[in-house]
Amino acid sequence: MCRPQGLGWGSLYYNWVLTSSKETAEQYPNIELLPAYLPDAFGTHHSKVLVLFRHDDYAQVIIHTANMIYRDWKNMTQAVWRSPLLPLLPSARTPASSSGIADVQPEAAAYPIGSGERFKVDLVRYYKAYGKRLTNLTTQLMNYDFSSIQAAFIGSVPCRRKPVDAHSSKQTSFGWLGLQEILSNIPTAAADVEPSSSPHIVMQVSSIATLGATPTWLTNFQSVLARSAGAQLATSKKAPNIFAKASKDKISKPKFNIIFPTPEEIRTSLDGWTSGGSIHMKLQSQQQQKQLEYLLPLFCHWKASSVPEKNGPQARHSKALRGPAAPHIKTYIRFSDQTQKTIDWAMVTSANLSKQAWGDVINKKDEIWIQSYEAGVVVWPALFGDSDTVMVPVFGKDMPVPEDAINEHGKKKGTVVGFRMPYDLPLCPYKADDKPWCATMQYGELDWEGKAWGGY
Repeated sequence: MCRPQGLGWGSLYYNWVLTSSKETAEQYPNIELLPAYLPDAFGTHHSKVLVLFRHDDYAQVIIHTANMIYRDWKNMTQAVWRSPLLPLLPSARTPASSSGIADVQPEAAAYPIGSGERFKVDLVRYYKAYGKRLTNLTTQLMNYDFSSIQAAFIGSVPCRRKPVDAHSSKQTSFGWLGLQEILSNIPTAAADVEPSSSPHIVMQVSSIATLGATPTWLTNFQSVLARSAGAQLATSKKAPNIFAKASKDKISKPKFNIIFPTPEEIRTSLDGWTSGGSIHMKLQSQQQQKQLEYLLPLFCHWKASSVPEKNGPQARHSKALRGPAAPHIKTYIRFSDQTQKTIDWAMVTSANLSKQAWGDVINKKDEIWIQSYEAGVVVWPALFGDSDTVMVPVFGKDMPVPEDAINEHGKKKGTVVGFRMPYDLPLCPYKADDKPWCATMQYGELDWEGKAWGGY
C-alpha cells in the first residue's frame, strides 16, 4: 500500500502487491509505504485499488488487475473499472460540519446491493479492516457522495467469519460469502432446462492455487457462482435468503469453464516466457496432479487460434483484439446461455482461484477462513436501466455499437450495456494432450527472444 504525498493534482491512495523494493520506493520522496498486516503465512496483499482525492473537490475509485510493475501495465492484458467522479457531500464543504462525518456508520441493509451508497459502506468497511493505519483514508471517503456508482464492491480481508453471523447491517461479508450475497440479489434471464439454454459461467484467471486433491472447494465455489435471485426479483423488493437451497424446478444448471493459458500461449506472448513469471499453477505434487485431473475438463485456451470444429463453419467468431498480451486479468462472467450473446453479470477482481483469496469451505468451527486482501466489482444489466436492459460482450472496444442493439430476429433491444471482453468467443477447450502453463517446470523451446524457460 502506498500513499503519495504533496502531489499537485490531489492525494492518492493505492493498494498494491509490494513487488518493488523499499529502496526503489524511497527514490520518490512523495511516496509513503504502509505495510498491510498479514496474520497468515500463505496470505498476500493482492488488492489493486486507486483512490484519488482531487483539488476540484471530487474523488474517484479505480479498481484494476495490474501490479505496480512496468510489465503489468505495458505488455499484459489487464482490466480497469473506474467510478464516476464523486463530489463532496454538501455537509462536508464546511470544516465545522465535516469533522464528525467519518464517525457515522450507516447500515448497509438500508441500501440495495449495487447502489452507490452500499458500495460506499462496503468499501469503507474493507479499508477499516486495515486498522488505524488507514483512518485518514476512511475519514476522507465518508465525505464524498457515491450515489452515482452502479456496481457492487466485493472484497476479501484476512478474517474468520461464521456464515450464521453474517448480517450486512453489522459487518460486510468478504470472500465467497460476500459474493454469494451479491449474486443472490441479481436477477438473471429466465432459462429453459435444455442444456443448450443453460447459463455459462466462465472463470478467467492468472493463477490457480492448490485447491485440494478432490473438487470439494471448487464445487462449493461453483455453487456460489451459480446463485441468482431469479427472474422474479425484478418485480419483487423482498431480499432472498442467501443460505436457502435453490429450487430445482425449472432451473438449468450452469455450465462452467476456466480460461488458463498453455505453455505455448505464454511462449508466443509479448514478453515470451517472461510473461509466465506472473502466471501460476503448480503441478509437482501428487495432490496437485489429482487437482489437475478434475480441472482439465473445464480448461479452455486463453488464445483461441481457430473456431472449434463442433461449432461448424458458420459459427460466430469474435476476436478480443488484445493481441499476444498474456493474461494477468481476472474476470468471472455469467453468460445467459450457450450462445454467449448476453451477460447476466460480470466481475473484475484481483482474486484468482484460491482458498486464500475467496476463503476456504466452512470448517468444523462453522467458520470461513480468508487469508488475503482482494478487491473487485460486480456489474449486471439491471443497474443501468429497466427490465429490458441487456449486457452484451463487446470486442476490441469499450462501448457497444448500433449492431449490438439488434437481436437475432432483427428487432431492436432495450438499453444495451457493453462489457469489454478480454478473450475470444466461442471458447476453445483444451485438447486431450494440452496442459496448463506451470512456472515451476522447464520448457526448452525458444521464445521470440531466443530464450528457454528454466523454471522456478
